[in-house]
Amino acid sequence: MKNKIILFFLFLVSFANASESIDATTFKKGNDLYNKGDYEQALKSFESIVNQGNVSADLYFNIANCYYKLGKVAPSIYNYEKALLLNPDDEAIQTNLSFAQKTAIDDIKMLPEVGFKKMVKEFTSTFHYDTWAWLAVFIAFLSLLSFLGYYFGNTVFLKRTFFSLFLLFLVGIGVTIFSAFLQKKFDTNYNPAIVFAESTTLKAEPKNSSEDVVTLHEGTKVFVLEELGNWKQVELTDKTKAWIDKEAIKEVKK
Repeated sequence: MKNKIILFFLFLVSFANASESIDATTFKKGNDLYNKGDYEQALKSFESIVNQGNVSADLYFNIANCYYKLGKVAPSIYNYEKALLLNPDDEAIQTNLSFAQKTAIDDIKMLPEVGFKKMVKEFTSTFHYDTWAWLAVFIAFLSLLSFLGYYFGNTVFLKRTFFSLFLLFLVGIGVTIFSAFLQKKFDTNYNPAIVFAESTTLKAEPKNSSEDVVTLHEGTKVFVLEELGNWKQVELTDKTKAWIDKEAIKEVKK
C-alpha cells in the first residue's frame, strides 16, 4: 500500500512537470510565431495556455501584443489591463498599455484624487492586504514580548521602556489592521472594465428610454459600480456615472 501511494505521488509530480513542460513549449512556440509576424497563430498558442487555466502577467502581455499588432483595440487594452493587474509595477506593460490606449477613439479626462483620501490610498497601497495582515500578526507578537518585558522588568527604567514599546506596538497593530481592511475594501471595489462594443450609449437610468449621457467606443476604460438586470452602472475616469448595457463591456477581473 505504501509503495502504491509513493508511485501515485510520483505520477502526480511527473504529470505536473509534463504539464509545465507542455505550457513552456507552447509559450515558446507562440513567441517564435510572434517574432515571425504570424500574430494570429501566436495568439492561438498563448490563448490555448489560458484556456487550460494557466495565467500570468507575461502571458496576458503577449496576448495583448498580438491583439495590438492585429489592430484590435479593445482586446489589446483588456489584456494589458489584466497583465497590469497581476504585475502593477511592470514598466513594459504600462508603456504598451499607454500606446494601445492612444488608438482608442474616446479621450476621457482623468480626474486625480486629492486630499486626505488620496494620502490614505497611497499609504495602504504600499502593501497587499495579506501583507498588512501578516505585519499585524508580527507586531502583535512584538507587543506580547514587550508586555512580558514590562511584567518581568526589575527596574523602573525597564518597565517604562517596555511599557512605552507595548503602547507603540498597540498603535502599530491598529494601523496595520485598519490598512489591511481599507486595502481589501479598495481592492474589492476596484472593478475596471473595457468597452468592447464598437459604439454604445450610456444612459442616465437603467432603461433604453432614459436620457443619453455619453457615447463611448471600444477600448474605453470604465469602472463597474453595480448591476441591475441587463444594465451596469459605471463610472468614467472623469467621475461621470451612468448606466451601460452589460453586454457592451468586459470586466478585467473576470
